[in-house]
Amino acid sequence: MEELAKIEEVDLREQWPNEADDFTRWLQKNPDQLGAALGMDLDILEREASVGRYSLDLLAHDVGNNRPVIIENQLESTDHAHLGQLLTYAAGYDASAIVWIAKEFRDEHRAALDFLNGRTGEDTEFFGVVVELWKIENSRPAPHFMVVSAPNDWQKGTKSQTTQRSERGERYREFFQPLMDRLREDDRFTRARQVRKAPARNWVGYSTGLRGTKYEPTFGTYKRIRINVYINDRNKEWNDRVFDHLMKRKDQIESDIGGEFEWERMDGMGACRISVVRPGSIDDNPEELENIREWMFDRLIDFERVFGPILAEIVNSED
Repeated sequence: MEELAKIEEVDLREQWPNEADDFTRWLQKNPDQLGAALGMDLDILEREASVGRYSLDLLAHDVGNNRPVIIENQLESTDHAHLGQLLTYAAGYDASAIVWIAKEFRDEHRAALDFLNGRTGEDTEFFGVVVELWKIENSRPAPHFMVVSAPNDWQKGTKSQTTQRSERGERYREFFQPLMDRLREDDRFTRARQVRKAPARNWVGYSTGLRGTKYEPTFGTYKRIRINVYINDRNKEWNDRVFDHLMKRKDQIESDIGGEFEWERMDGMGACRISVVRPGSIDDNPEELENIREWMFDRLIDFERVFGPILAEIVNSED
């Protein structure tokens, strides 16, 4: 009989030496793995979100339930200081879901979360989540999120929400596939050849073909739809310089495309974003979804036409 491989636990600090710079940034880019454990469709809004003189690790939005979520990370055993911070952040953002991630939960802190879940109403939920890393022999480490404290009826709700999230993902796929097929047939948007199959998520990313920049049609939070130029080379200084160069041409860009844009340095997240925005949701009726698809198509063609040459000039001068 063939010998089976062994599963080994990996020290969290080997993968994420620094909690803020490594783990929180990783979680910011991979919220789906935590969301799967919690039964939520998480959209990260901000990293190091300000709460008075303090900073919350991650401010998120539970798309399926349209509610704010706060996430505090601790790659050590839980302590009283972080419990106090968690409550401060919850009050600061009037959060409906409060998530505390740690390497290990002390019994007294798990009991505290259970106490809070038993004393607060249905609109406020506290979650204690243990994060682990595992590998099989020489494989890459894989994260595992284990919920150790949750509201009493959470397990039942998670099964329902997981089904809803799967159904919602399929609706995103059905929406984006015709858009992507049409873009791929249009010579004005050469980026479309990069991706052929629509993802089961609320956005699609197209590289501009230049360092650290991409176009993103996306269903955002609060029933707003965006087309973004997303700037993220994992180097905040470089991102800011590219953003500032584009900002100097703000009037020209908005005039050539038409309308006003949202220009966001997003200092708490490291990346920068320039967006044209309109109302809309994946829950809109079929006729309105077709209007949204048409709008996305037109704007992406405009972005390639206007932003393309300007980005090439700026990015090439920075390299």
